[in-house]
Amino acid sequence: MLDHLIRRATVVDGTGGPAYPADVGIRGGRIVVIAEPGTVTEEAVTSEDADGLVLAPGFVDPHTHYDAQLFWDPYATPSMNHGVTTVAGGNCGFTLAPLHPDRPEDADYTRRMMSRVEGMALAALEEGVDWTWSTFREYLDALEGRIAVNAGFMVGHCALRRHVMGADAVGGQPTPAQLDAMLALFHDAMDAGAWGLSTTQSSTHSDGDGEPVASRHARPEELLALSRAVGEHEGTQLEAIVAGCLDQFSDEEIDLLVDMTAAAGRPLNWNVLTIDAAVPERVPRQLIPSERARAAGGRIVALTMPILTPMNMSLGTFCALNLIPGWGEILALPVPERIERLRDPAARAEMLRRADSKEAGVFRRLANFGRYVIGDTYSAANEGLSGRVVNDIAAERGQDPFHCLVEICAADDLRTVLWPMPTDNDPDSWALRQRTWEHEDVMLGGSDAGAHLDRMCGAPYTTRFLGDCLRGRKLVPLPTAVRMLTDDPARLFGLRERGRIEEGFHADLVLFDPERIDAGPATLVHDLPGDSPRLDSKAIGIVSVRVNGVETLRDDKVTGAVPGTVLRSGRDTRTVSTA
Repeated sequence: MLDHLIRRATVVDGTGGPAYPADVGIRGGRIVVIAEPGTVTEEAVTSEDADGLVLAPGFVDPHTHYDAQLFWDPYATPSMNHGVTTVAGGNCGFTLAPLHPDRPEDADYTRRMMSRVEGMALAALEEGVDWTWSTFREYLDALEGRIAVNAGFMVGHCALRRHVMGADAVGGQPTPAQLDAMLALFHDAMDAGAWGLSTTQSSTHSDGDGEPVASRHARPEELLALSRAVGEHEGTQLEAIVAGCLDQFSDEEIDLLVDMTAAAGRPLNWNVLTIDAAVPERVPRQLIPSERARAAGGRIVALTMPILTPMNMSLGTFCALNLIPGWGEILALPVPERIERLRDPAARAEMLRRADSKEAGVFRRLANFGRYVIGDTYSAANEGLSGRVVNDIAAERGQDPFHCLVEICAADDLRTVLWPMPTDNDPDSWALRQRTWEHEDVMLGGSDAGAHLDRMCGAPYTTRFLGDCLRGRKLVPLPTAVRMLTDDPARLFGLRERGRIEEGFHADLVLFDPERIDAGPATLVHDLPGDSPRLDSKAIGIVSVRVNGVETLRDDKVTGAVPGTVLRSGRDTRTVSTA
């Protein structure tokens, strides 16, 4: 007897092939029958009529930071709401394990680092996670049996360094004995099922003390030793972030990434390829590592987002504005002093100069302050400004746009929410994206779901992209879009029997209405531990989500079931050839 039968669905199976009508039967967490509608004679415990609905494999998000959130939110919301059934965590060099058992202060250091570098609410990290593990195996075991999605995790380089070197991990170099200890710790983690190594060399990544995070101090020989260790385990990967990921790689960064993937003999992915027709030289430059890696026996894959991710800003709390050269020092001042500096015409002029300079890289996109939209306001002086564009307000007041924006924020004691309008929403940029997606070493992803919770909301990229493909720009046909969200990332990670609708595969499935599939606007909610805020977005048109055959979501409501699996390298992943 079948556990469940989905009748008369339009199956888009993840291969990129044409859609077809079928009945799909599930038993024991697997897809056991795919047949022409009306031909399945085996009885089923439950069934449903999916006439007019699309049945697709569950979506795979290759870049998340759900490492902490899964402890208080086993449903990985809002990703699961938007059809995601498998998430890759432990990215950018940051993980919650291993933790040194004799240094309880390491957990506090990790919490403060994650709060600063990944925008996770400190109160949520303190109240929502029990922090009882020390080894990476214990961390994975703590999640086993209590999550609704499938989740695999890289090992963060920062945690390895901190465990072995203590406070010297920031600023120091390992002795030969310490490097051996780091490698032994790393091998233990991969023996437990870690997916591989994640690391960061990005100048934007600082810890809770404002110091460069531990992995930024690693020299190439350390990174290559860890990379070689990755290659000694089945079904493993590399993920790396360098400063050039945000704009354009330096020659030294290209050499490093190519050497790492070649040393490991494993794919390396990086985040995130920004595509903008106003900077036509960026995409060719960012794909040079992929070309060189192929020649060296490795593979480098660039992640890129198929939507423009909503992202808010503020002069009052840490956000991307702090990463503009020269801005961090001013925006770190106490609020009264910060307002005084921001009101200084000379200081504003210098901030504008730095924001529009070449050294600002991709953050130059934030420098057109007249195109910001005012979000939530908190003072009588700003009543009626929400939803208005700064350029219009500045014209009424006879101020330049940045001065106008500063005065609006100052009236709210810098609590004003700011929404920059995207600079790359033009037809040429979308045409460039369409062409870039066709490259064999470009893959959709980079949501950062689980991080930067009150600043951005990338999790809904799946539904928004599908809605755009069906009813918007129609840049790719639906079967191709589904393949890009399912089989492509599943094959990169070597996931066993996931990513397609195929007999014998795990029944990770999403059922959606093609006439309605979309994502709602990003809204601020306070539902994290400690009443901390985050941006959320409602899924539209998602009828059902199944993970390992069990329904986890129906009509945007979680069912309470937690059938997800902690995906472990080797057991759940196979080695992906880079040849």
